[in-house]
Amino acid sequence: MAAPMMEHNNHSSNAISHLERTDSSKSESPSDDGNLTHNVAELVHKEIGGDLKSLKKVSGLLEKLTLENKQLEEQVLTVSSSVPLRVSAALSAAEESRVKLESLLEKERLLSNTLQQHLQGSQVWADSIVQVLGQLDTLERHMKYLQCLARIEELSDSIQQCLMTNSVWDAVGAIDSMASLDMGLRESGCSHLQAFLRETLRFWHKILKDKLASDFEEVLTQFHWPFISPPTQTLSPPANAQEINSQLELLVSQLLSLQTSDDLISERKEISSHPGQSQTPPLSLPIQIMLLPLSKRFRYHFTGNRQTNSLSKPEWYLTQVLIWMGNSSTFMDEKIQPILDRAGGKINARVELCRGLLTLAQEKLAQDAPRLLYDDALFCHLVDEVLQFEKELRSTHSYPRASPGILHILLEETVFQKWLSVEKKMAVEKVDAMLSAEGAWSSQYKDITDVDELKAPDCAETFMTLLLVITERYRSLPCPRAQLSFLALQKELVDDFRIRLTQVMKEESRQPLSPRYCAILNAANYISTVLSDWGDNIFFLQLQQAAVSVGEEILGPLGATETGRLASLEGSLFEALLALLERLRGDMLGRLLDAVMRDVKEKAQPYCKDRWISLPSQSDQATMSLSSSACPMMLCLRDHLLQLQQMLCLPLFQMFWQGLTERLDCFIYEDLILYNHFNEGGAAQLQYDMTRNLFPLFAHYCKRPENFFKQVKEACIILTLKVGPALLLCDVLKQSEEDDVPPNHQQPSPESALNEMGVYKLAPSDVQILLNLRSAWLNQ
Repeated sequence: MAAPMMEHNNHSSNAISHLERTDSSKSESPSDDGNLTHNVAELVHKEIGGDLKSLKKVSGLLEKLTLENKQLEEQVLTVSSSVPLRVSAALSAAEESRVKLESLLEKERLLSNTLQQHLQGSQVWADSIVQVLGQLDTLERHMKYLQCLARIEELSDSIQQCLMTNSVWDAVGAIDSMASLDMGLRESGCSHLQAFLRETLRFWHKILKDKLASDFEEVLTQFHWPFISPPTQTLSPPANAQEINSQLELLVSQLLSLQTSDDLISERKEISSHPGQSQTPPLSLPIQIMLLPLSKRFRYHFTGNRQTNSLSKPEWYLTQVLIWMGNSSTFMDEKIQPILDRAGGKINARVELCRGLLTLAQEKLAQDAPRLLYDDALFCHLVDEVLQFEKELRSTHSYPRASPGILHILLEETVFQKWLSVEKKMAVEKVDAMLSAEGAWSSQYKDITDVDELKAPDCAETFMTLLLVITERYRSLPCPRAQLSFLALQKELVDDFRIRLTQVMKEESRQPLSPRYCAILNAANYISTVLSDWGDNIFFLQLQQAAVSVGEEILGPLGATETGRLASLEGSLFEALLALLERLRGDMLGRLLDAVMRDVKEKAQPYCKDRWISLPSQSDQATMSLSSSACPMMLCLRDHLLQLQQMLCLPLFQMFWQGLTERLDCFIYEDLILYNHFNEGGAAQLQYDMTRNLFPLFAHYCKRPENFFKQVKEACIILTLKVGPALLLCDVLKQSEEDDVPPNHQQPSPESALNEMGVYKLAPSDVQILLNLRSAWLNQ
């Protein structure tokens, strides 16, 4: 009974909730009275049902609803009575907070007024303190200023005392301290103090430097410096050699100690920066002194109105510099370098001397180069001599690659543009001369088979040699931009030469079998081969990487695809030129094949129109022989192959004969085989002509020439089938065309049947056509 009772209570509760919602909705919308009545009726029906005996439940339901209604009323009254109490408490708390806030604001105003009064009273004291501090700072700066002056006077007196007592090392130390003080004042604003210190340093430095330089020159004189001529080993060493060596080491060490102060007060003019030239440290002081007599001799001979100062003879002063380097190298390695090593300086004596002598050559070249811009011959001679000088400097005298030579002088914008224009002008003139020469289209190695593999004509080989010389000229340039400029010039020259080849080819296109036409084809192939090899060269691969970053400014805009290919080394800098040359080569080969095929087709007309359907069978002939009508065609092919094998290089000839076999295969198949009908004798004769005569013509160039005549070879197989296999093949081909062939039919497919016979290229439909050409089926 408990369970039914709980279920009844649940139903009652749900019913009450339903009535409450209904009642609320009714209050909101009075027009829903009909719905409310309907809901009440559903509730009564659900709780009591249609049984009259259940009416006794009405009293219990009414009591329960009354009790719940009373509880709801009590809850509403409780909430209504508690809300005012909470509101009043909140208002009281807000009022209390407002009072506290006003109290705090009043205290803040009192404190602010007190603080303002205090600040006004203390401002006077603060102003006076700032004034006193400023005076103290001024006094402190004056004290430091006076201390610096006193330190300068102290060092100056110390240097003077050391020089008087000949204490050179102490004087060097004092000058070094003065130089350190000069560097410490570099950031200060005391310009007068700096000027005074610098003048004092320059004064004492000059005195000490002149003294050491004089002693150093006297010692060098005893070593016969400078070596104007090659040093001889016959001179016996002086008796006081050990003392002289000791003096040399002492003086070099003391001069090295003056290096810092010498760099500070040096008045040397910095050479303006040039493309590809890096900043270099100043020369060491001992080397500067050793260069003085050489510098005097250089300026005496190569400046002014001396006969040795000639614009047309730059090799005179360049060679003189190289001679001095060579003459002095042994002395620098054996005498000066050990002293520098013991002094702890990371200086290469020979390289230092070369740097100093290069300064003389740089100054001279910078003066002469602009004066030769309007004389192409003299300018070219100057460039040649500078390049030769640079080459000998790096190789013979082991001058470091990272150190600048004199090439950067030629990279000055006006000089460099003149170099490019002259290089182009000279190259174009040489191309004109080589193309108009008598033996331009003949190979100079034509009688030497092992050497003349590419059969390049003399003009093409000379042109590529010219490009190679240009490459060697700009290979050593220190600036990638300059190298790319020369590369752009080379590509322009190659394209111009290709256009010239095209023009000459068009003039010779009426006689494509002539030696000159083949020579032009060999030339295009030779240039393409060389450029392909260059694309894999380390130097051009390095240029390719440089072109990715700076190439657009020189080589023109590069697309994203081309830039990516260059960066990944998939393409090459000559890719566009190679494509144009390949197009020219393909066009010329096509013209050559057309000419040969025209001749072959003309000679093959009688052979194509032979009576293949009425030839005697093989059993009726004693021996098989070549068809008489095929002799002109075979002779024509043989002559052309022999002729072109002599005139074309091997790669081109291979492309030619392979293209020729492809065209011959189509021609014989379409114009001869498909055009005629064959009896047994005709098919046998055709197979004999092809397998024993045509195919062997190409056996000199490959092992299995029949593989290049697949259509003709397979057609001969079909035409020479015996009657039985031919009938079976016809049956297979016919049954394959019927639509009602059962799926489990054991008949082989046409393709497999043809493959068993050695037929792979011809389709079943082509085989049916060939079978219909056999005269044995004409009357069936």
